[in-house]
Amino acid sequence: MQTNWRIGSLFGIPLFLDPLWFVILGLATLNFGVAYQEWGTAIAWIAGISMALLLFASVLLHELGHSLVARSQGIKVNSITLFLFGGIAAIEEESKTPGKAFQVAIAGPLVSVALFLLLRFVAIIIPDTSPISVMVGDLARINLVLALFNLIPGLPLDGGQVLKAALWQVTGNRFQAVHLAARAGQILGYAAIALGFAVDFFTRELVIGLWIALLGWFGVRNASSYDRVTTLQETLLEVVAANVMTRDFRVVDANQTLRSFADSYLLDSNAPEVYFAASDGRYRGMVAIDDLRLVERSEWETQTLQSIVHPLTEIPTVAESTILAEVINKLENEQLPRITVLSPAGAVAGVIDRGDIVRGLAQKLNLRITDAEIKRIKEEGSYPPGLQLAVIAKSTNL
Repeated sequence: MQTNWRIGSLFGIPLFLDPLWFVILGLATLNFGVAYQEWGTAIAWIAGISMALLLFASVLLHELGHSLVARSQGIKVNSITLFLFGGIAAIEEESKTPGKAFQVAIAGPLVSVALFLLLRFVAIIIPDTSPISVMVGDLARINLVLALFNLIPGLPLDGGQVLKAALWQVTGNRFQAVHLAARAGQILGYAAIALGFAVDFFTRELVIGLWIALLGWFGVRNASSYDRVTTLQETLLEVVAANVMTRDFRVVDANQTLRSFADSYLLDSNAPEVYFAASDGRYRGMVAIDDLRLVERSEWETQTLQSIVHPLTEIPTVAESTILAEVINKLENEQLPRITVLSPAGAVAGVIDRGDIVRGLAQKLNLRITDAEIKRIKEEGSYPPGLQLAVIAKSTNL
C-alpha cells in the first residue's frame, strides 16, 4: 500500500514525501530557529523553516544527480522520495558496467560539493553582518557534510556504491562486489549504533546519541536488504525453468469430441487447469477451457479438440534452459498466468506459474513456505507481499 504523498515531478521523475519527513522537517526547523534567536524571534523562526526547506532542497538535488546520470544510461528512474533520513532515488536497474555504476554513485556527492562551492562563493560576496550570509554559509557547510557523509564506504551510502563499483572492477563479479560492500555497510552500521549509545552514556546527549544509533540501524537494515536482494538475483540467474516447472497438466486426445472432453475432465474436481492435446504421437497445442464457451453446445458432439487448440508456436513458451529471471520477466511483461516449458525436442516438458517459482526459490534458498501459501499464490496469480520478484528480476543484469 502506497503511504507516500506525491508532491509533483522534476524532469519527469515523480517526487514523493514520506509522512515521517515532517518529523525531521520539524526537528531541523527547531534546530535552526533556536540557533538564530539573536536575530529576533520572528526572523529566527522564519529563517529556521527556510533553512529546513533549503536543506531538503539540497538533498533533492543530490538525488537528482544520481537520477539524471542513471537516465543518461537508459535506466528508468521511478521516483525520488524524501524521508526521515534524507532522500532516495528509486532507480529501476543496475548499470551495465562498473564504470557506469561509479558514475551514478558519485553524481550525488559531486552535486553536493558543487552546491558547497557555489554557496561559499555567494557567502563571500554578501556582507558578513547579514543574516542571509550566515544562512548561506551554514547551508554550504551542510552540503559539504552531506557529500562527505555519503562517501562513507558502505552500502547503502553513495560511498558504498562507489566501493561496490571499484570491487566490481577488480573482481569482475558484481554480486561479490555487492556482498562485500554490504558487509562493510553492516559493520559501519553496527559501529554507529555502538557510538550512539556511547555518546549517550558518556555525554548524556540523548538526542544526538539516539540519532547516531538510528542512522546506524538504518544502515544495517538497508545493507542487509542489499545483501538479500543480491543473493536472490544470483539465484535467479542460476536456476533455470527445468528446476521449477511442474507437470501439473494433462495430455488428452486431440481427436476426441468437445463433449467427450467436457464429460471426462471438466466435471472432475481434481482435474488440472492446463490441458494439451496430442495425436499421432505429436503435441497439437494447448486447450483453453474458455474457448469451449465460444462453440455452440449443439456442435460439441461433432467438433473435436483439434479445432480449438492453440498450437505450441502460438502460445507463450520458454526452453528448459531459460534462466528464471527471464521466465519471471516474460510472465510479468505479458501478464501471463503461467507459461509452458518446452524440451529441446519441442515437446511439452512442464508448466510454470508464480507459485511454482516461489516454491522453487524457497527450496533453493532453504526457506520455509507452506502448501497453503503456494496454493494462495497460484489462485491469486501474484507474489507474496514484500517479495518483489518482478522488480528484482527486472533489475537483474542478464
